[in-house]
Amino acid sequence: MMDTMAKDTLFLISPGFEDPKQPGVQFVCPHCNQIEGLLAGFPQLAEKLDIHRVGFQRPREAVIAEVGEENQPLPLLIFAGDAPADAATHGDKRFIQDTKRILQLLAERHGFPHLH
Repeated sequence: MMDTMAKDTLFLISPGFEDPKQPGVQFVCPHCNQIEGLLAGFPQLAEKLDIHRVGFQRPREAVIAEVGEENQPLPLLIFAGDAPADAATHGDKRFIQDTKRILQLLAERHGFPHLH
């Protein structure tokens, strides 16, 4: 039987991007990279999420389609079901954009290791 349960959605900036202001230099988003490190260390846990990596440049159309133009900063965790009380709202979507809070929620909701 296929699991059709909706998953929380995680948006991250794809690592190794260039900033047009500094051509030829590779960058990573320090906030997204904290989560990327956790995903790399525990790849089996990534299956519990719907993960989308998007480019650094704005507009980030995939993010805008989910939570609006004003909520493009990443990382971004959108809740498929119950959301914590501190989640922001856009239409019927509930989400968190704070990296530390996202990491805490990944541990609580999906069994990721807790930060110490």
